Amino acid sequence: MSRTTGTWRLIHAERAALAADLAGLDEQRWATSSLCSGLNVREVLAHMTAAASLNGPRWMAGVIRCRFDFDKQVAMRLAEQLGASPAETLARFERVVTSTTTPPLPRMAMLGEVIVHSADIRRPLGIKPDHPIDTVTHVARHYERSDMVVLAKGRVRGLRLVATDGPFTGGEGPVVSGTTLALVMAMTGRAAYCDDLEGEGVAILQERC
Repeated sequence: MSRTTGTWRLIHAERAALAADLAGLDEQRWATSSLCSGLNVREVLAHMTAAASLNGPRWMAGVIRCRFDFDKQVAMRLAEQLGASPAETLARFERVVTSTTTPPLPRMAMLGEVIVHSADIRRPLGIKPDHPIDTVTHVARHYERSDMVVLAKGRVRGLRLVATDGPFTGGEGPVVSGTTLALVMAMTGRAAYCDDLEGEGVAILQERC
């Protein structure tokens, strides 16, 4: 199995797990505020559907249409996938679970988007995630080295990251320790996850979030 094929397999598994977690969700709970600033649970899922539906040419066409306002492009594509009801929002996401369509991003960035946005949804809903440790370790290593899509490498510069549930470590400086998922989420600016971390570097990271 190639590295690309293996990454797509992980992406598809994470999408399927999220869809299963949201099946039967009470309609009111779809309006729960997510950890993704300004978006509720339903809107984050529609955003994930949009990401799995956009190839490079369509992405660029949208950027041009929005006059290179990337936030406007994201909002436009989210609206396209929201549907008329939460059930339709979920159905649209279920249709792209095994999609290999992607904007011009590395596959590991796509896996990171799925992991992070799934947590944006699950945590406010009180749904406990069950990610394979290898999957979140791959994502942690990606974000520790990259500022693509979201500032992560810059946010943890000068800090030593240590996972307590897996092999991930990175950086030098004051220590920040916790689960691999908590480190990933803090790296991507989710301040709520700093409450799950320990070490002398947590205050620094929290301020950067």
